[in-house]
Amino acid sequence: MSLPRKVKLVEVGPRDGLQNEPNAITVEQRVKLINMLGDAGFTTIEAGSFVSPKWVPRMAGSDEVLKNVDHSRGISYCVLTPNQRGYEDAVAASANEIAVFTAASETFSKKNTNCSIAEGLARFEPICADAKTRGIRIRGYISCVIDCPYEGEVLPSQVENVARALFDFGCDEISLGDTIGTGTPQRVEALLSCVGTSVPIEKLAVHFHDTYGQAVGNILRSLQLGVSIVDSAVAGLGGCPYAKGATGNVASEDVLYLLDGLGIASGISMEKLLDASEYISGVVGREPASNAARALLSKRH
Repeated sequence: MSLPRKVKLVEVGPRDGLQNEPNAITVEQRVKLINMLGDAGFTTIEAGSFVSPKWVPRMAGSDEVLKNVDHSRGISYCVLTPNQRGYEDAVAASANEIAVFTAASETFSKKNTNCSIAEGLARFEPICADAKTRGIRIRGYISCVIDCPYEGEVLPSQVENVARALFDFGCDEISLGDTIGTGTPQRVEALLSCVGTSVPIEKLAVHFHDTYGQAVGNILRSLQLGVSIVDSAVAGLGGCPYAKGATGNVASEDVLYLLDGLGIASGISMEKLLDASEYISGVVGREPASNAARALLSKRH
């Protein structure tokens, strides 16, 4: 099967990764990380989340982060907007890309967003409509596209129904999240084959967690099936507070090593990505959760 010539890597570490860190991270540290990732060549970076600091304290000050990151390079700084209030705050902060999020599992949706899937979609429809009139890009996130920590197996048809609704709302990209990292290449193929009947494959992104060490294999299978947008987190940051045992997002360094080895262009500099990985690992106080980063950084020292 043919592979895409170019892949867009969406860096989610500064939001999806850092939001679950046990220790406080300052606005200045978040800004520095984001700017280092911009230096590495990322064109889309999750910069923050406009949610109540009571629920996600690590994302407090996302408006200040947006204000202070480097806007000279045309980078899209995506921010999560879970509701109308969050969306209004993001607009006030001059966000140029927003993300709305739901799940393919009813139980997970209720635990994560305190509403059903249908209620969440009804909440997002007017947000998406308004964002389109303002020229703001929209990402749609769907959690639990393979399995749910509460319900078990999630059928591809369940994901397709949610993806179709988000696509109809005008989402520019729809990210399919394997929240607990149980996916395998065969199951990923079944998922993409189903969802791809309702949403063009070029509009789909994949978002894998590496709990069972399958993320890179799943990404390779996704690329073979025509996907050209991949979410990843510097140093493998992240996890999920609503999914016990779920480890971090697939590491950007591991995905880049795969893409470089396949000769697929990404526009990302491994050396500058390693600088960012080393920096944020020092901030959070642990080594990168990335095989490639650990191997390559060991050669530096």
